[in-house]
Amino acid sequence: MAQAASAPGGSRRSSACGRRAARCIVGWRRRRWWWWWWWWWCGAGQRRVWRAGTMASWASLSPSIVEYFEGEDFYRCGYCKNESGSRSNGMWAHSMTVQDYQDLIDRGWRRSGKYMYKPVMNQTCCPQYTIRCQPLQFQPSKSHKKVLKKMLKFLAKGEISKGHCEDEPMEPTVEDAVAGDFALITKLDAQCDLRTLSGDFRESLESEEKKKIKSSKKEESNELIQSQDIEEKLGSGEPSHSVKVHTVPKPGKGADLSKPPCRKAKEIRKERRRLKLMQQNPAGGLEGFQAQCEPPALFPAKAKSNQPKSLEDLIFESLPENASHKLEVRLVPVSFEDPEFKSSFNQSFSLYVKYQMAIHQDPPDECGKTEFTRFLCNSPLEAENPPNGPDCGYGSFHQQYWLDGKIIAVGVIDILPYCVSSVYLYYDPDYSFLSLGVYSALREIAFTRQLHEKTPQLSYYYMGFYIHSCPKMKYKGQYRPSDLLCPETYVWVPIEQCLPSLENFKYCRFNQDPEAVDEGRCKDPDRLQVFYRKAVMPYGVYKKQQRDPSEEAAVLQYAGLVGQACSERMLLFRS
Repeated sequence: MAQAASAPGGSRRSSACGRRAARCIVGWRRRRWWWWWWWWWCGAGQRRVWRAGTMASWASLSPSIVEYFEGEDFYRCGYCKNESGSRSNGMWAHSMTVQDYQDLIDRGWRRSGKYMYKPVMNQTCCPQYTIRCQPLQFQPSKSHKKVLKKMLKFLAKGEISKGHCEDEPMEPTVEDAVAGDFALITKLDAQCDLRTLSGDFRESLESEEKKKIKSSKKEESNELIQSQDIEEKLGSGEPSHSVKVHTVPKPGKGADLSKPPCRKAKEIRKERRRLKLMQQNPAGGLEGFQAQCEPPALFPAKAKSNQPKSLEDLIFESLPENASHKLEVRLVPVSFEDPEFKSSFNQSFSLYVKYQMAIHQDPPDECGKTEFTRFLCNSPLEAENPPNGPDCGYGSFHQQYWLDGKIIAVGVIDILPYCVSSVYLYYDPDYSFLSLGVYSALREIAFTRQLHEKTPQLSYYYMGFYIHSCPKMKYKGQYRPSDLLCPETYVWVPIEQCLPSLENFKYCRFNQDPEAVDEGRCKDPDRLQVFYRKAVMPYGVYKKQQRDPSEEAAVLQYAGLVGQACSERMLLFRS
């Protein structure tokens, strides 16, 4: 001001500048008021743009930032087609850590793109129970083996199966998981993991073990009878091929009792080998013969071959050099910054359109790149690659199935700290004869076992939701052993214990302990983290600034659904 006064006309200039500054401040205040008025009345679209920029700037503070939406209304169910039977709570995840999502799915949440939803289990028409398979104990059923052998025959010789396996399930016809506006999502008819899996319900491991014990005891008794017959036949000089153990055929099978039953070639070879040993050591007696016939001692190779083939043996069986086809499975991170994902995007998108139109009869305008991207490419999960994690890291991936240089199927999966979570599968309908839904599920189970070798805590395969009341969604129970999540206490219960209750009631509490409670429930909501006006604060501080009672009800409902651990780590955005 002193320099301005010393110059000619300085005081007048300074006063004029002051008046102009005052007018500018008044104008700015007016414009600011009008800007705020316009911002609040322009609708959800403009606010969404502002929020996206704000969330990106604060992502480094806490990677998990969510907006919660209460499930107020009933809407159309994609499973039973009830126009007003489905109900769920949801939240939009701007970003999320893999650990937070792991904890959320262990409380019944699932994702469709960036939208997280949790069915209101005791009110929705088709209760959706989270199901997980235990890959380390998994044994493929007979129908699973058929699918794997069908694929091997096709790759090796180009053989095409005439029709589907009789045990294959029907193709899914439920609607996809894209509905509602981005900003005001109050309902989402969500189905993230439609699969085309096949096979009958295989029996539990306990019953299988009982059968093995019974069969082994029966085999031992047969061996004793055979050894006694062998001694008699050798003494009489009769040829070895006449030594047979005749068993009474089961009634009702139309068997000719005058003829001996058919015998397997393996049994014949085993018998000839025993006879050869007896001839080499005739003085050994019955005890010596039985001792020689112990499989672990004399026939280790044969004992090994009698064991059932593992899942990996069936999948990765060697093919001839002149195989008709070549199949390659590639794991690609879901990121447009990844060159492999970017280069294969158009081919993958074209396959998605073909699948949706052929299998789900979607019109072309509902299969655009926008729908495909937000449904199967946009993921809130932040990629992580810790030193003690799997080599591929954690996050969202596309598992692409390349046949002779062309993508024929894509499995969308999330790799989380304790599991591989299946999100969706789409495939080329021209290759439906290969049962790609079943095949991809078995490959994902084998992939989980592979990741477990490097990361021991990663030992489960999550298949999404099991819906017992929907016949076309019960196929997930065919992958044993598997567990269902109790909707009240959030503990895992073997599916065998749950099925009797589900036969009588749609909604069931699987935990049989009546005094058990949700151990992860929110016990101190004041510690819940809130993101409000670009500041992070505990809910105990935030609620002092609010006078709307409905605000508190919504926040407490959110805290109860996500649990104490997630409520303290994730930021709940409030406007």
